[in-house]
Amino acid sequence: ARYIRRVIAVQRALEVSGRTLLFASVLPPAWLAGTAALATAKILENMEIGHNVLHGQWDWMRDPQIHSSTWEWDLVSPARHWKYTHNYLHHTWTNVLGKDRDIGFVLLRLSPEQPWHPYYLGQPLYNAILAPFFEWGVALHDLEMERVRGGDKSWNEVFTQLREILRKAGRQVVKDYVAFPLLAGPLFLPVLIGNLTANMTRNVWAHTVIFCGHFPDEAATFTEEQIEGETRGEWYLRQLLGSCNLAGGPLFHIMTGNLNHQIEHHLFPDLPSNRYAEVAPRVRALCERFGLPYNTGSLLRQTAKVWKRVFRLALPTPTPKFRAGCPTPALTQAA
Repeated sequence: ARYIRRVIAVQRALEVSGRTLLFASVLPPAWLAGTAALATAKILENMEIGHNVLHGQWDWMRDPQIHSSTWEWDLVSPARHWKYTHNYLHHTWTNVLGKDRDIGFVLLRLSPEQPWHPYYLGQPLYNAILAPFFEWGVALHDLEMERVRGGDKSWNEVFTQLREILRKAGRQVVKDYVAFPLLAGPLFLPVLIGNLTANMTRNVWAHTVIFCGHFPDEAATFTEEQIEGETRGEWYLRQLLGSCNLAGGPLFHIMTGNLNHQIEHHLFPDLPSNRYAEVAPRVRALCERFGLPYNTGSLLRQTAKVWKRVFRLALPTPTPKFRAGCPTPALTQAA
């Protein structure tokens, strides 16, 4: 409880100081410091606070101000939409093609089991554009438009969600791109650019951390046929095989929302985030004991592997009969 309240206090102090410095941005050092402080505040709010509060990691405190049912984060996507597509769909059907819509966010081909289409030739460009506008991509992703095409979702549901997104996005746009710049008076433009830079920095960082946790080459994907009759033990195994970690120290843990421990997060999604570093050595020891992979690496290494996968699967590839890393009898026995 002390930990999360301290992080929230630091985040709010950084936001206030960042916005204050931007009001003095006639001086270039003040603009740089203010933008950096605001970007850091937005990263903390998105990654270590918002993501984890909305997972219910702090619901046990029974604090109505820090609770998954009341928290609304500093993003254009409504928390309610994200909790369904992320907490339920993604964490239940992790890396299952046709079930987990987070595989490529329906925009990219990140599994060779996905049928190739000439559209995917441009996916390195799509991914580069997605990164700075990631929060907008997530908001549109939550609409689940492919379900409308399949007849599983009505247009009325889409329009209801779209109105909620527009209301939330409208508040965010007014706050960062109208209200605060207007309060700066003659410094309208520097404050506007500072807010835009902070938001895009947060988006690129979130995109990088999330993609490194799910899409390096070692992260396995699965078909619906492979998980038929899946036991609880095999579900845990799938979380392990479909996730990758990032190596780093305590500050890196906080700035990634502790999602550099993506393996531990997928095994225990509602465990308070500051406990993942304590759990990780025990998880790794179990993997070594049973001969299971524990995929981890530096941020640079994992980012390179993600982009390698994006480029490789932009090209037509045959659908494999067997995916390395998917459950086999030996791994199932270990589970």
